Amino acid sequence: MALDNGIELTWLGHSTFKVKTPEGKILVIDPWVMNNPACPEPLRRVDRLDAMLISHGHFDHIGDAVELGLAHQPETLAIFETAHWLEKKGLTNTRPMNKGGTQEIAGVRVTMVHADHSCGILDGDQIVYGGEACGLVIEFSNGFKIYHAGDTNVFGDMRLIGQLYQPDLALLPVGGLYTMSPKETALAIEFLGVKQVVPMHHGTFPGLPGKPDELRAMLTHTAGYTQYDLAPGETLM
Repeated sequence: MALDNGIELTWLGHSTFKVKTPEGKILVIDPWVMNNPACPEPLRRVDRLDAMLISHGHFDHIGDAVELGLAHQPETLAIFETAHWLEKKGLTNTRPMNKGGTQEIAGVRVTMVHADHSCGILDGDQIVYGGEACGLVIEFSNGFKIYHAGDTNVFGDMRLIGQLYQPDLALLPVGGLYTMSPKETALAIEFLGVKQVVPMHHGTFPGLPGKPDELRAMLTHTAGYTQYDLAPGETLM
């Protein structure tokens, strides 16, 4: 598998990705690593971390954010309310923002976009407000753009994400129940106009029935479409 753009993208299972930039920076998107049952054991040890990018505050997306943040002091990008919660937990290098905003972090430009989902942070026996769920468009120094949709259903304004940001690769949930299933994901791909896709948020729990093969079958006749069905721990580069 090759993207030939100097970027290494490793799926750690569920919606968590480790990214190595062309400059050698290490990013983790949705940091659920050590306690992620889908993450291969050798990859649960994080030796270096320059930045964390967070789509929303559900446990399966920020479950290890506090531990990793305290251990490595990475820049941590999140929507304002989630960033504030992380600050209360001791993180000192947060980069709060909101939808429509763009900022540079660890040498990449990140734009926060809409997602159709909820965002509550499990804090002890309470669920606290974490702002809104979002997606992230990540632009690298070589101009390559990855859209991490976070947890979302399909929504019509995905057309705007495609029109405004023109992602080269989209990381899209397919598992269903808590996010869109392959049927909705196929329409999301049409709205985005994206030609390269990595399915995510599937297979972690029994309650996520959607499978990448179902998505692939729906898009067999889509011209130029490439789908990378990564196994946890596999790297696209």
